Amino acid sequence: MPITHLLYLHGFRSSPQSLKARLMAERIAERHPEVEWWCPQLPPSPREAIDMVMRGIADWPRESMATIGSSLGGFYATYVTGMTRCRTVLLNPAVDPARDLARYIGEQTGWHDPQEHFYFKPQFIGELRALEAGPLTRPERVFAIIAKGDEVLDWREMSARYPGSRIRLLEAGDHALSDFETHHLDDVMAFLDLR
Repeated sequence: MPITHLLYLHGFRSSPQSLKARLMAERIAERHPEVEWWCPQLPPSPREAIDMVMRGIADWPRESMATIGSSLGGFYATYVTGMTRCRTVLLNPAVDPARDLARYIGEQTGWHDPQEHFYFKPQFIGELRALEAGPLTRPERVFAIIAKGDEVLDWREMSARYPGSRIRLLEAGDHALSDFETHHLDDVMAFLDLR
């Protein structure tokens, strides 16, 4: 069944202005204008981010919706697919952000707009822990693109997190998946039945 609703969740310090998000938005607008596209700016609080997302997709049809998540957005997307069993694409997904982001407590700047500041609070670590999803009930509905060359996250940890899912393990690559447009965008669209 083709996707009718598509949610994109960006990573830590990122935004809807990320290259992958913009490439996806452009492809949907050009070839699938009938698809409802939503790429919200996520608040720093994980609890607030998930609350906003779950409210936003409350009326979406579960069988024809999908989620794409990059890095921390991949962790959130894993939670969303656990709750909805929707198709999900994960791009170098964070597996244990409560551990990894503990060293970022304090003042942060936005990646795409250094003028944008936010404070990553200590209580956000507990909020991340509360969102940890167990094994997925529909792992076959997940497609993960994981780069061994990721300079931020461990590819072994990412790969091990999604048994039974379709995993594309890149021999090199980087955290941003800089070759997303040329090497992965078409396959993501195909997985979503959006050719």
